Amino acid sequence: MGGTEFMSTGQKFQLKIHSSIQEIPKEEWNRLVSPDAVPFLDWDWLYILEKSGSVSPDMDWHPLHFCLWDQGQLAAAAPLYLRTSSGGEYLHDYFWAEAVMSIGKAWYPKMVGAPACTPAEGYRFLAAPELDLHAATVTLLESIETLCTQNQIPSVNLIWADPQWSAVLPSLGYMAWDHNHLVWENENFSSFDDYLALFSKNQRKNIRKEYARHKEQGISIKVVPGTEATEEHYSRMFEFYTITNDMHVPWDARWFNEEWFILLEQHCRHSTAFSEARLDSTGEIIAMAILIHKGDRIWGRFWGAFEDIRDLHFAVCYYAPMDWCIEKGIRYFDPGAGASSHKLRRGFKAQRNRSYHKFFDPIVTKLFRDNIKAINRRDQARRDSLNELQPYKKETD
Repeated sequence: MGGTEFMSTGQKFQLKIHSSIQEIPKEEWNRLVSPDAVPFLDWDWLYILEKSGSVSPDMDWHPLHFCLWDQGQLAAAAPLYLRTSSGGEYLHDYFWAEAVMSIGKAWYPKMVGAPACTPAEGYRFLAAPELDLHAATVTLLESIETLCTQNQIPSVNLIWADPQWSAVLPSLGYMAWDHNHLVWENENFSSFDDYLALFSKNQRKNIRKEYARHKEQGISIKVVPGTEATEEHYSRMFEFYTITNDMHVPWDARWFNEEWFILLEQHCRHSTAFSEARLDSTGEIIAMAILIHKGDRIWGRFWGAFEDIRDLHFAVCYYAPMDWCIEKGIRYFDPGAGASSHKLRRGFKAQRNRSYHKFFDPIVTKLFRDNIKAINRRDQARRDSLNELQPYKKETD
């Protein structure tokens, strides 16, 4: 889209809105991505989403990447999407949409900033190292909000927000909505047994049985870094992904197509790993989970198996990645969407993440503001009750 020039803190920028990440040079974009940023903001990740069509207008993800350019050099960017639905955001805002539409107001279309189709905390705007991120955020939001009001887009929604970056948002009129996600933390454990020492006697015994059972079944499990993986890992992962989604129709989350997995191998080997299970007798891969990693964090994304084998899911999706984190000194492991009790009982902890919302209709703003405190209190109570499920040892154990 065409550019608009304006001044900000004494510096002249040109604003351009790009409908594809391919319009922005990779080197320019990645210069803005700091080492501590989640990999879901990297140019390569956005590229394979868009190039494969997994994130595209056909899937109701309309890219609108707001960029500030300074004499031909990218200075700041906000990866955004225009949406007319909420699938793939993992936010579950349907009750808000129903409430707003019941009073004759519009919930869609909405402007969304989020790791597309990826429930991972860490979304934020990007700025060059020499530019103040706070100031860049304010400038970008001004232009985003102007576009929304001029085009009758009723809201801006910043989802799975980075806690440090988003601290400025309430002062800019954004209201916080609290959510739960699960994270496992490696507390400098020396071994998997060292980690198990946290649990009650019965749960230590239970986890050891679950993690050892695959050996009795003639199965070997290990984590394979993407740089050491074969083409088979990526193609088989698509098969497992499809199998898992077929099992959960109509609640599946089939956002990624086969081309996405092909492009993942070509462009993102450095940030992937596979937790694989193979039959000892034939060497065949029978189950697998894919992990995304960067710095001191990994994220579990998809899992699948050719058959339902007792405890294999726990070993492949939880215990082997934990073991790998301990071995590699990786501190945090986010297993993906869903705050189920079986994750809590194996060491994951419920933590708060926040989304931020700004509405341009005063009635919708009041509806949200009048109810969000009670909703957030309920979320806190849910988080507390989940964490009470963790079977850690007591002084008597």
